[in-house]
Amino acid sequence: MSGPPSTLTPLESGDHDHLDPLADLVFVSTTVLRQALDLVTDILTDDDQLTKQSKSLPGSTIGKHLRHARDHFILLLDCIGGDGPYVFSYDTRSRNTPMESSLSKARIALADAISQVKAVAPLAKLDQPMTLNAITPFPQTFETTFGRELWFAGLHAVHHWSMIRVIASEQGIMLPDDFGFAPSTLVHKGSDAPLGKAKI
Repeated sequence: MSGPPSTLTPLESGDHDHLDPLADLVFVSTTVLRQALDLVTDILTDDDQLTKQSKSLPGSTIGKHLRHARDHFILLLDCIGGDGPYVFSYDTRSRNTPMESSLSKARIALADAISQVKAVAPLAKLDQPMTLNAITPFPQTFETTFGRELWFAGLHAVHHWSMIRVIASEQGIMLPDDFGFAPSTLVHKGSDAPLGKAKI
């Protein structure tokens, strides 16, 4: 069963005239995070659904995927919201956090992430240089921009939502048709979902 549709502000619903590319990225980021918030608010009904181990994806749980994807947004926003130079790593994150096993904690964490995107991202510059340190497993350093990384955080979350879709199906939980599908796929299918219409 899919929960009731999200209540979106005009900017979040895509009802804007391309104020600027950063506003578009904020729209995508908040829409993707709101899918997760709707999941833990309107669809999942028991904390155990967050922690049930997947048969198809050993070691995976819905809670772990929610936390991991949210972490990327928070690490990026914490960095750009501070003083430069802007150096960060997606490998620096907490595990076994309360949101992985508690629906109420997951709701709070995801709502906070949406609020942080809305508060921090619009104040940043799309082309603000940033340095990303990564273990691939070899230590690597990449020069990037805030806009590129915010775009990545959204698509990275969609990738994890698709794995949540698999785990949910193992538990007999049906998710909305657009949950876990990339915007490009939704546009190709002509979906009526918020991310399914090309804004050109």
